[in-house]
Formats: sequence, C-alpha cells, structure tokens
Amino acid sequence: MKKRNQYSAEFKSKIVLEVLQAASTINEIAAKHSISPVTISRWKGEVMERAAEVFKKGPSTAEKELKEKEERIARLERKVGQLTYEVDWLKKI
Repeated sequence: MKKRNQYSAEFKSKIVLEVLQAASTINEIAAKHSISPVTISRWKGEVMERAAEVFKKGPSTAEKELKEKEERIARLERKVGQLTYEVDWLKKI
C-alpha cells in the first residue's frame, strides 16, 4: 500500500504562488513537482478562500484558541499547586 505524501506549509505556499504567477499551467507545475493537479487546485482553493484572513485586524481564530488553551493550562497549574500545598499541609497535621 502506498504511503500518502505530507507536504509542509512552506512547500504548499511555494507551489500555489507559482500557480498564481501564471508562468505555467497547473498541469505543467504538477508534472514538474510530481504532484496531482487536483491536489494543487485544492491548495489554490484553500489559499483563495483564506486570503482575506491575512489582512484581518485582531487575533485569528487559531491565536484565540491558543490563548484560551494557555489560560486553561495556567488555571490547572495553579490548581495543582494549591492542591499540592494542601496535601503537604495535611500530612504535617
């Protein structure tokens, strides 16, 4: 069974920029890099769909999720510290 290729975000963006420059057709670029033209078209569609997010003001949804997770981790670490302190205190009694 053939293993699926996983490409980095940098590689995908390089390919999509090459397509957007219109120096070559999608089929020519696909042949040059040994990638399916359908895959390249899908990457291009994703870029076109999300292009407006580049210019949005404020944090992106990913940044918001990261901040929420960091806050949750901080709360949990404080709680662990508090509970550890209480257990140590109760052991002394």
